[in-house]
Amino acid sequence: MINNIDTSEFRSTEYDVDGIFPERWSPRAMNGESLNEATLNHLFEAARWAPSAFNAQPWRFVYATRDSQHWDSFFGLLVEANQSWCARAGALIVLLSRHLFEHNDSPMKTHALDSGAAWQNLALQGARMGLVVHGMQGFDYDAARTAVNAPEEFTVQMMMAVGHPGPVSALSESQQGREQPSPRKAVAEISFAGSF
Repeated sequence: MINNIDTSEFRSTEYDVDGIFPERWSPRAMNGESLNEATLNHLFEAARWAPSAFNAQPWRFVYATRDSQHWDSFFGLLVEANQSWCARAGALIVLLSRHLFEHNDSPMKTHALDSGAAWQNLALQGARMGLVVHGMQGFDYDAARTAVNAPEEFTVQMMMAVGHPGPVSALSESQQGREQPSPRKAVAEISFAGSF
């Protein structure tokens, strides 16, 4: 349970699955405490066990904790709406994926998918640890590439804010109204036998 919100009020499964899936959601309320390296390494450890084509493991995580010299640079990448709540994050992380195989530099068509699997592992581990883990696309991708000194063979995929849960009252009024788990489409809307 993150921020004392019982996800069962908002989510129900059609079929029996492990509770880790419907219990994970993307809160915004954090307490502003910096995350230590050991906590972050637990998240990265979970991420590294994601599957990938040819076991290429194309994901790379570049991070800044709020008490580090890189915090202002990472925070400045965010759009204003995300800055308003990420100001209380414990760490900001940029996820990149290597779009060329290391063994022959040929295009890796599944680099984004494989890196997404690593992101999901990280998010699930964070939920198990009682952390807020919130992924974002609301940032300057080109500036992020420069800020993390990304090599040419890497693509910036997303940013994420991670932190310890904090009071919902610290969010803006509009954000407070959104601070609850979101619903999901029905299984029949996302799966098809043979064709769409």
